[in-house]
Amino acid sequence: MKKKICAGFLLLVMTVCYLNVFPQLKKRVAVFTFEDKSEHGWHWWNGKPPGEGMADMLTTELVKSGNYRVIERQEIAQIMEEQNLGMSGRVTEQSAAQIGKLLGVELAIMGAVTEFGQTKSDKGGRIKGIGLGVSSNKATVAIDVRFVNTETGEIIAAENVRKEKSKGGLRISTPKFGFSDRTSFDNSLVGKATREAIEDIMGLIENQMESIPWQGKILKVSGTTVYIKPGSDGGVKVGDVFTIYSIGEALIDPDTGLNLGSIEKKVGTIEVTSLIADGKAATAVVKSGSGFKTGDLVKQQ
Repeated sequence: MKKKICAGFLLLVMTVCYLNVFPQLKKRVAVFTFEDKSEHGWHWWNGKPPGEGMADMLTTELVKSGNYRVIERQEIAQIMEEQNLGMSGRVTEQSAAQIGKLLGVELAIMGAVTEFGQTKSDKGGRIKGIGLGVSSNKATVAIDVRFVNTETGEIIAAENVRKEKSKGGLRISTPKFGFSDRTSFDNSLVGKATREAIEDIMGLIENQMESIPWQGKILKVSGTTVYIKPGSDGGVKVGDVFTIYSIGEALIDPDTGLNLGSIEKKVGTIEVTSLIADGKAATAVVKSGSGFKTGDLVKQQ
């Protein structure tokens, strides 16, 4: 019995030590406004089209999870405007990857709402002179979602998420389909279908993030002091040790023209000494190596 208790205690100590040495670094995500390809012309209670509304819901859930650093929509819009990447009105995989690189995110999420709305069918008759009827309501929400690796511009996954919710009963009235506020939307069939679709997309994001390594970048080098991003808002803490890689020549696929990544060379290691800029950056000291420069990649050891 004592041996089992000792073994259990040792495992607990090892787990705590592991978590202290390898913190939960937050990978960064950018959610682009989804296209609206639905045919019904429904709108959110605040007037937003389904594409924008669902992108907002997904962004909110990502933030609430606490597992990711989610780029604000204003930052995305600013970069798109500065780089003239949104002039066509449609974000492509290539432009999403380019914007993602500029924002320092690992994953860009794109999508198109293909179905969004609620239909109602009535069947009725008369029994002993009394008018009766049965009402059937059905809501359908479908979205094509794509996940883009910003390092290569490749679509690493593409899924169609489709949800249906239905309800039937005696017809006593025929209310119009509409939302006066958030509560009425959440309680509606289409609101519940939308929520389930967002939950499925969250699961897909979690699966994809497992295969994408966390990384940061060097902002500035001053002697043996190195300034990096992100800081505490990305899960970085004082005492963390990272490996620095210099970015070399890009590897371009001659058939597709896609950037498959770059040749990377390990140049040394750094240790974080302080967190600055409201958690958006950190300072570190060089532990080994030399030749560090702005733009070099910061990776876990």
